[in-house]
Amino acid sequence: MIQLSLIGIGTGNPDHVTREAQAAMDAADLILIPLKGEDKADLAGLRLRICRACVTNPATRIETFALPVRDPANPDYLARVSDWHDAIAARWEGAMRAHLASGGGPRVALLVWGDPSLYDSSLRIAARVGQRLPLALTVIPGITAIQMLCAAHAIPLNDLGAPVTITTGRALRRDGWPAGASTVVVMLDAGGAFAALDPAGVTIWWGAYVGMAEQMLRAGPLAEVQDEILATRAAARAAQGWIMDIYLLRRG
Repeated sequence: MIQLSLIGIGTGNPDHVTREAQAAMDAADLILIPLKGEDKADLAGLRLRICRACVTNPATRIETFALPVRDPANPDYLARVSDWHDAIAARWEGAMRAHLASGGGPRVALLVWGDPSLYDSSLRIAARVGQRLPLALTVIPGITAIQMLCAAHAIPLNDLGAPVTITTGRALRRDGWPAGASTVVVMLDAGGAFAALDPAGVTIWWGAYVGMAEQMLRAGPLAEVQDEILATRAAARAAQGWIMDIYLLRRG
């Protein structure tokens, strides 16, 4: 049986890896690192940097695998993502079986940005693998981009006694401001979904590469800073080849 650990590693800063996460890395026989293509090579590099900083066990093997690409021809978003998860699960399974066949131990780990529970599909992919390969699953929580964004801006996540809605850029662009929400956190935005909103009375706290050396922060009334954020985001993506950003919107 494979003992699979999904390890939350925060937002790319080795200092934010918990002691529990480091112990799980050291206990692994194999750590799998996905390669997402040349334009996102730095993402694999960041995982490898974290491994170099945190893994002290010389017996732990670190291997990369090519991550499949989503089919852009399928117009059904959910079906497209489901097919993609099936393909990733097949890569995980193949890597694990090859590791076992070579005499490797059963403890396998994958490093997950932020926390495995929040807008990450590693748990869903692990469930697919578990249908074909016996798995004992352990989840190690990590610092989320939401925590890092609030810490970087020194703001509370919620208004006093008020709820928080966490959504995606796709949903914000499609559905507008969530009903009944005073605070909205937006993740997985391909770029500028906030521009589809009426900016009146809305304040934004935006961050890219939060918690990393490249961190960028902007905040202010949405009507005043949205163009600057869009320009900053585009320039950063062009310079780095990739971008991870997140923002909090508040009305009133």
